[in-house]
Amino acid sequence: MEQQYYILIVVAAVVAFSAIADRYRTWEGVRRGLNMLRNLLPQFLLLVVLVSVFLGLIPRDTLAHMLGGESGALGVLLAAGLGSVTLIPGPIAFPLAGRLLDGGVGYTVLAVFITTLMMVGVVTFPVERKYFGTQTALLRNLLSLVGALFVGIIMGALL
Repeated sequence: MEQQYYILIVVAAVVAFSAIADRYRTWEGVRRGLNMLRNLLPQFLLLVVLVSVFLGLIPRDTLAHMLGGESGALGVLLAAGLGSVTLIPGPIAFPLAGRLLDGGVGYTVLAVFITTLMMVGVVTFPVERKYFGTQTALLRNLLSLVGALFVGIIMGALL
C-alpha cells in the first residue's frame, strides 16, 4: 500500500473514534474543514495554474541557466529573492521544486528557494509588523533569510 492510503486509513480511524466520543462536535469539525477547503480551493487552483503557466512559458534551458549549477552565488541570491517575495503553499511549492530539479536547478538553489518560501515573508511582513512589531518582524525575517542561506550551503555540500 502506498503512503497516502495509510494516511487515509489513520484519518478515517481518528474521525470514527471522534464520532463515537462526540458525534455533534465531530460533524461540526468536518463541516468547518469542508468549508475551509471550499474557500481555499479557488486560490489553490489559481496558484497551480499560475505556476504551470510560468513553468510552461520559461524554457527549461533558461531556468537551468539562471538557477542551475553554473549560476553560482547569483542563482542562490535570485532564489532567495524569489522565495522571499513569493507566497506559495507547500503543496504547490514542493512539486514545483521537483520540476525545477528535473530542469537542472541545483540542490543548493532549491534548498534556499524552498526555505525562504516557507520562512521569509516579505508579502506577509505588514501583518507580522502589526502583531509583533517592526523590530521583531524584521529580525525574524532577517534571521530566517540567513538560516535559509545556511541551509542551502549545507544541502549543497551534502548533495
